[in-house]
Amino acid sequence: MTHPTDIAHRGTLTPDRPLDGLTWLRVGGPAQWLFQPADAGDLAGFLAALDPEVPVFPMGVGSNLIVRDGGIRGVVIRLGRGFNSIDCADGRVIAGAAALDAHVARRAAEAGLDLTFLRTIPGAIGGAVRMNAGCYGTYVSDRLEAVTVVTRDGAIRVLEAAALELAYRRSTLPEGWVIIAATFAAPAGDPAELAARMDEQLARRDATQPTRERTAGSTFRNPAGYSSTGRADDEHSLKAWKVIDDAGMRGARIGGAQMSPMHSNFLINTGTATAADLEALGEEVRKRVLENSGISLEWEVMRVGDSLQGD
Repeated sequence: MTHPTDIAHRGTLTPDRPLDGLTWLRVGGPAQWLFQPADAGDLAGFLAALDPEVPVFPMGVGSNLIVRDGGIRGVVIRLGRGFNSIDCADGRVIAGAAALDAHVARRAAEAGLDLTFLRTIPGAIGGAVRMNAGCYGTYVSDRLEAVTVVTRDGAIRVLEAAALELAYRRSTLPEGWVIIAATFAAPAGDPAELAARMDEQLARRDATQPTRERTAGSTFRNPAGYSSTGRADDEHSLKAWKVIDDAGMRGARIGGAQMSPMHSNFLINTGTATAADLEALGEEVRKRVLENSGISLEWEVMRVGDSLQGD
C-alpha cells in the first residue's frame, strides 16, 4: 500500500485537516488527508500512485455540502489557484473547476457571452457540472460541451458532455474522478445587457433568499424535477419550499439548525449547529412532508463522511 505521505507531490498534503472552516455551513469533522494539488499533472501523479482502496472525495468550495461531525476517511481533494483560470474566445468559455460560478458568469459577460444563469449559483464550476446546476430555466447541460477530468487511477481525459448523462441535479461521473475544467458554448450577448440581467437576478435572489446566513443553498430537490424559472407563470405547487411550508416546517429548529423563515428550502446554521443538527432537521422535514403530502423529498445538499459515535 502506498501511503499518501510517500507519494511525490508539489501541492500541499495535510493530515487530519479540519473541514468546518472550508464549508459554507461551517460544520464538519476533519479530513483524514486533505490534498491541494499544484496543477493537473500533480493531481494525476498523486492519484496514480495512491492505493486504489483509499477513498477519494473532490470537495470543491464546500458550498453544497454537509460534512458529518466525524469527518471524512481517505483523501479529500480541494482544487485551488492552479485550477481557476477562465478563458473566453470564439463563442466558448473554458473554465477551471475551481473558478467560482459567479466569476465565470461575469467574465463571460464582459466578453459578450451569455452564461448569466451561473451568476447566482453558489460554488465553483466543478460542482456545478457534477450536479448539473441550473437557475432561471437554464442548466449546465444546456451549455456544456466537454469536461476535462482526472480519473481515480490518474489518467487525464476529455469527455463530451453527453458522457456525463446530465439530468436534474445529477450526473454519472464515477466516484473518485475529479473534474478539472469545463468548456461551455455560450450565446452572444451585449455586455451591458448581460450585466444588467445579472444585477436583476442578484436583486431578486437577495430579496427572497437568506444570502447573509450560513447556508448551503437549496436543501432539497424540487419534486417537480426542475428549477425555478423566475417567470411570472412559474408553477409552485411542486416546489420544495411549498411542500415544506404546507407541512408547517418553515422556521423549524433542531439545536442550532433552522429551516430559514425567509425561504423554507434553505437549511441554515444559526451559529451553534453541528452537522448532526443540520442533518437531523433535514430528515425531520422529509418525514413531515411525506406524512403531509405523500412526497418524499430528495436531498440536494450532499452529506458526506462519518457521524460521531453516539450520534
